[in-house]
Amino acid sequence: MLSHVDKQGRPTMVDVSGKAVTLRTATAVSRVRLPPAVADTLRAQGFNTAKGPVFHTASVAGTMAAKRTHELIPFCHPLGLEKCQVEIDAAGNEVEIRCTVSVHHRTGVEMEALTGAAVAALTVYDMCKALSHDIVIAETRLLRKTGGKSDYAAGGGAP
Repeated sequence: MLSHVDKQGRPTMVDVSGKAVTLRTATAVSRVRLPPAVADTLRAQGFNTAKGPVFHTASVAGTMAAKRTHELIPFCHPLGLEKCQVEIDAAGNEVEIRCTVSVHHRTGVEMEALTGAAVAALTVYDMCKALSHDIVIAETRLLRKTGGKSDYAAGGGAP
């Protein structure tokens, strides 16, 4: 049976009332590829554009999005996040955004981490689109999760 479909075939939120409250943590990554000229311009301007500080703005946007995931993704449980950390690093023409989210709850925070990373990547695009529309959001994926029924680490490594 599908987890988000009831016996009558209607979409429904998963009942987590029988699950144990544990510390749930997840980390997701998004990668943004910039055209070389955009990457060079950003470095020369201290990662600022006419709209303001690119990475600071993206960090705030990613945190806001993670906290509001339940408003964006149907059937996600509203969670009072205890931690949301968005880290952004630029190397060459690529920007890597990692969003780590934690909560003590009965359900995981994978969607919150993924949403935070994805919205931070979209914000980098928005902050830089005046420089070029050839910016590519190349990847958004879960890197690890712990604390639920099963732990996960991308590539089979330790979570």
